[in-house]
Parts: sequence; structure tokens; C-alpha cells
Amino acid sequence: MIKKIILFFFFINLFNNALASVKSKIIENFNHIDNISFDFIQNIDDLEEKGKCVIQYPKKIHCTYNNKKKKLIVSNGNSLVIKNQNGKAYFRYLLKQTSLMLILDKDLLIKKIEKLEEKLINNQYYIFYLENEGYQINIFFDKNSYDLIGWQTEDIYQKLVITYIYKIKKNIDIDQKLFILPKPN
Repeated sequence: MIKKIILFFFFINLFNNALASVKSKIIENFNHIDNISFDFIQNIDDLEEKGKCVIQYPKKIHCTYNNKKKKLIVSNGNSLVIKNQNGKAYFRYLLKQTSLMLILDKDLLIKKIEKLEEKLINNQYYIFYLENEGYQINIFFDKNSYDLIGWQTEDIYQKLVITYIYKIKKNIDIDQKLFILPKPN
């Protein structure tokens, strides 16, 4: 009987260590990233948009969309601008008032992940459910590479937004001019 109890606790400990190692591998991988560039597919309701992004930690992003309006998203670390380059739409927000803050603040993201449990979905990717100051986001990491592969959140109109990223390049040379906020038209 004692052998069965010891064996049971051994397997429980082994299972817990396996889960901890997934989280530690994701965090370790993330700690070695200063910037990432990637292509993305974003779904909002039934609308699919594609584009390219660069994230420079901490808190900077530059995304261009391949759509009719040529939407541009830029953060300089404090503010976030969404601009349609083929139109007059121009919106400026404090970054801390958006859910993107959770993706762009690597230190905050790591602190949140350290306290959370991951779930393995379809035996393909790990998901973490994060919340910070009223903003919620689900963040996805590849099961094998532990790379960030996407996120899910709500936009300012409370529509579900799912972003899948691919063709990921880490720690490349980036022109810092990308993060200068564009002016209104």
C-alpha cells in the first residue's frame, strides 16, 4: 500500500514538473526576445484581414494591413494610433487603455504567465488567459517552439478579434522610425 502511495505522489510530482517546465520554457524563450516581426491574419466577426507587424519591446508596435484602407497601427510606447492611410480615419489612444498593452509589455506578460496555468489546446498550442486593469486577452504559444503564435481579445467595439501570427523573425535590425506616430491626414 505504501508503495502505491509513493508511486502516486511520484507521478503527481512528475506531472507538475512537466507543466512547470512548459511555463518556464515559454518564459525563457520570451526573455530572449527584444523584438519580433511577423505576418498576421486577423479575424473580426466574419472579416479577415492580413498584414505585417513589428513589435519592439517594451511597448512598441508597427503594423500595416493589406486592405483597401491600408490601415496602420503604431505605438511609440505611450500612445497607440490607428490610421487609415487611404482615408481620413485617425484614432489615438493611451496604450495603457488598450488590450494590446498586455502583448507589448513583455515584463507584465511574463509576470502574468508566471502566476497562471496554461491549457494545451488540440495538442498544438498552449493558451493563457490574462487580465489586467479590466482588459482580457488570451495568448497562444506554439507547443514545440514555445513561440508566441497569436492572441484573442475584444476591440473597442466589443467585437471578438483573433490574431494568428506566422513567419516569425526574432531580434532583427529594426528602423526605430517605424515607431514614430503618424500625423492625421
